Amino acid sequence: MVGNLVVRGIIVGIVAGLLAFGFAKVFGEPWVDLAIGYEDSHATPAAATEPAEPELVSRGVQSTFGLMTGLVVMGAGLGGLFAVMFAFANGRMGSLGSQQTSALLALLIWISFYFVPFLKYPANPPASSDDTTINFRSATYLVMVAISLAAMIGAWALRQRLVKDYGTWYASLMAAAAYLVVVVAFYLILPNVNETPADFPAVVLYDFRMASLGIQVILWASIGLIFGYVVEVTMMSKQRAVPMSRSPMMR
Repeated sequence: MVGNLVVRGIIVGIVAGLLAFGFAKVFGEPWVDLAIGYEDSHATPAAATEPAEPELVSRGVQSTFGLMTGLVVMGAGLGGLFAVMFAFANGRMGSLGSQQTSALLALLIWISFYFVPFLKYPANPPASSDDTTINFRSATYLVMVAISLAAMIGAWALRQRLVKDYGTWYASLMAAAAYLVVVVAFYLILPNVNETPADFPAVVLYDFRMASLGIQVILWASIGLIFGYVVEVTMMSKQRAVPMSRSPMMR
């Protein structure tokens, strides 16, 4: 059962990755090009006179096949993991059906895995950060992701405990409040990263971040909605097949 779900999740993830690639190509890549142009225009005279190193992967390949491959592979991996989490969550989220469970699960994962860490450490285009601090920035971002995911899991466990005493609505509100308290506390504890040059185009920075956010919205919305639909259709097909197998004509 779980194996079949994982296969479906991988296929759905590939479709989601292709949809995200289409969005990224149209709305994200132009801002990457502008950021690279800013970087080139601010190159030091010494760097400009040095012979250019041969590119292992050209910019054209990076913005097309490379981008598509990266998003499709990521989508396939996330789709497979999502299927495993769906198998655990389905039937344990109140009276929600498969489609509603899939959509809600994708929303919660997007919030905790991407959106909340993004608010603290948003994505930056090329030339807007110091290359020497990449390890520090990566570490703090991963810490924020881990904290947000752990807080979301803890909040859901708290909600399940409170439902019997306070009902679904108030239990959900208290769990959400607990999640926010933990997240805000670590927002204040973890260091800020402000490295963007003062003359970096604000519109490039803003639109690149919005494009990055949009890519993740497309990816997770596609996984949640398409996977839920696929599971629902599969279950309905199996339910229709059971009476037919029990028919006297089939014996």
